[in-house]
Amino acid sequence: MLPETFWGRIQYLLQQYGSSFLSGAGNTMIIAIVGTFLGCLIGFIVGILQTIPVDKRDSAVKKTLVGFLKFIMACYVEFFRGTPMMVQAMFIYYGSAYLFNINMSMWFAAFFVVSINTGAYMAETVRGGILSVDEGQTEAAKAIGMTHVQTMMNVILPQALRNIMPQIGNNLIINIKDTCVLSIIGIVELFYTTKGVAGAYYTYFESFTIAMVMYFILTFVCSRLLRLLEHKMEGPQNYDLATTDTLAHTSGLYSYPKKKEEK
Repeated sequence: MLPETFWGRIQYLLQQYGSSFLSGAGNTMIIAIVGTFLGCLIGFIVGILQTIPVDKRDSAVKKTLVGFLKFIMACYVEFFRGTPMMVQAMFIYYGSAYLFNINMSMWFAAFFVVSINTGAYMAETVRGGILSVDEGQTEAAKAIGMTHVQTMMNVILPQALRNIMPQIGNNLIINIKDTCVLSIIGIVELFYTTKGVAGAYYTYFESFTIAMVMYFILTFVCSRLLRLLEHKMEGPQNYDLATTDTLAHTSGLYSYPKKKEEK
């Protein structure tokens, strides 16, 4: 018998469907984490390709290829940033079977949609992070003989990664919430589970209150963990000097003594 009070119904739903809510939340986190990780990889690749330098002395073939590549990357970014994820999920999941006779599984389609959608947003973030690094560092790297790939991997990207970490965390939080749109292709995540429980007893307010609290807990915990990771990447505020030079002090911060005043 369904209780009459609000909190009584909340307790009843948790007792009856607590495991279902947890299973849905687990599926939500799996899709969000995997999709964000793959999306970051896509975003880094696209962002790096978008910042390939072209010099006036380069051949016409290279200029044409780089220009065409940047045009394709720009089309990808604009398309997936300019259309809703729900529409993308419907188009990819059902359209792939209709147009190309490719029968995707629901899970593969979910990972694919979240990844390419996140990749489009991350591409612009990575591009901005790369451009935010002072050009003098690129010139210095080239001056000591580094190639463009070596400069990116050893000089630019480590700094860009630290700068864009807040946006990576923001994309994870967004994906945790936006996985609810994947219920339209049958993915049993937290929103899909909540909708089923609410429809069984017509307890929409109580069921979605539980879902709202669970979404908040997931996003809050992830945001706190990512904040700790950001602090770790910043490193310590004070550093000890270390050198193998026998004429220099080997460690610690050193303050040279003042010269004695001449008499």
